[in-house]
This record gives sequence, C-alpha cells and structure tokens, in this order.
Amino acid sequence: MEVAAEPGNLAGVRHIILVLSGKGGVGKSTISTELALALRHAGKKVGILDVDLCGPSIPRMLRAQGRAVHQCDSGWVPVFVDQEQSISLMSVGFLLESPDEAVVWRGPKKNALIKQFVSDVAWGQLDYLVVDTPPGTSDEHMAAVEALRPYSPLGALVVTTPQAVSVGDVRRELTFCRKTGLQVVGVVENMSGFVCPHCAECTNVFSRGGGEALARLAGVPFLGSVPLDPELTRSLEEGRDFIRDFPKSPAFPALSSIAQKVLSKAPARVS
Repeated sequence: MEVAAEPGNLAGVRHIILVLSGKGGVGKSTISTELALALRHAGKKVGILDVDLCGPSIPRMLRAQGRAVHQCDSGWVPVFVDQEQSISLMSVGFLLESPDEAVVWRGPKKNALIKQFVSDVAWGQLDYLVVDTPPGTSDEHMAAVEALRPYSPLGALVVTTPQAVSVGDVRRELTFCRKTGLQVVGVVENMSGFVCPHCAECTNVFSRGGGEALARLAGVPFLGSVPLDPELTRSLEEGRDFIRDFPKSPAFPALSSIAQKVLSKAPARVS
C-alpha cells in the first residue's frame, strides 16, 4: 500500500537503513557517516537521522555543529552538510543550547522527539535515509522502528567489533531485528585489525573474524571488515570527507565496498 505524500513525512525517501548494534563503542556513528559520504559520492542524495539522543556525535563528524534548524511550512528543515545539498542531517545536537548540555530525559520524552524527527522533518526527495541509533535494544529503537515502519521496507545494517564480547551483544541485536521484522542488509566488522602506516603489517588488536562468523551463523550477508585507521580518525575529528580526501587509506576500499554492497542489496520502496 502506497504511503500518501503528506507534508514533512518520508514519502520521498526510497531507502531507509537503520545502523544498529547491541553494544556501545563499536563505531555506529562512524559507519553511518562514512556510508552516507560513500553513497553521496556514488551520486545519491542522502539524509542522516541521528537518534543517538544522549551522544549526538555526527554533527561534529560532518563539521556541522552549531548550525541552526529552521522551520518551513512542512516542519523542520534539516541541516545541509554540503553546498550541493546532497547530504542533509537532523540531530538533537542542533537543538541543544550548549554542546556541553546533557539530554537527561525519560523514555517518553525521547520517544516523542524521535517520532517528531520522523513526522516533522522536511526531508524531501532522498535516495537513502541513514538512521544512526544508540547502543542496545532500548525504547529509542522501538520508537524509531514503529515510527518508520509505515515507510517500509526498512533495512538494518548491524555493526560489531571482532572480539567475542562484542559479537555476543550484537547477536542479541540480530534477535531484535527478527522479532521486529527488520530485514538485515548485512553485518559490518569495524576496528578489524590495525594496519601500520610505516610497514603495512596488520595487527589484530581486537581479534579478527567475529563479525563474519556471526553473519554466517545468523544466515545474513557479511558486508566487510573496516580496519582501525588513524586517517579515518583524523577525518572524523576534523569533519573532513574521508572518501574524498584519503583514497589511499587502508579503510578506503573497505568502506567503498560496503557502500557498493548496500547499493545492490537495499530494497527500495515503490512510489
């Protein structure tokens, strides 16, 4: 059934991808940011919805912190990251008076804001909306899934680090996806080895292969492994476009390959 094109809804969005993990600190915001940049370089128009309300880091990663959110007839206008307006971003970070302000809210208030982000942001026409989520399987996840479900199909991209402690938590995230009917686009193993910039030797700081083994056991696609990379960290700290500025970095081919697999796998909503 086609969703009616009402002002401020997501009727103009062809693909929606939730970036999930059962564990904090695995790099969901990093993967969300770099996936959006890679999709933009593939000629797609991309939005990022940052629903990590207590840790909204994507505005800094895209050098958009301190920008103002304006109102239009259709609702909130997302912040455009680039002059071409090919990446738009909405985050609670834009609504805080100070970057040091903490979001000390109970569940109902968080859920209400997430629903407002979905219904009241004038996203317009997008090829992809990437949704960066907080850790775990909390109220925010349920609020996001329930608010976005009318605009299905939704796809989930699940991020883990290689070690068994992380993989165990992420396994529960895959159970969450099954219980809520989310199609898993694939698993990404982040921080998968460190390639020395001097000798090119790879050191498996956090072990290796856990994400691929998890994907195989769960019967879902494995999208690739992203190594620890000082240049990737630098680009995020400085709000630079890693895909454009660091093509010779060890993480570049991994991130580009993941984006290509997402382009080939993500189901589109028929409009």
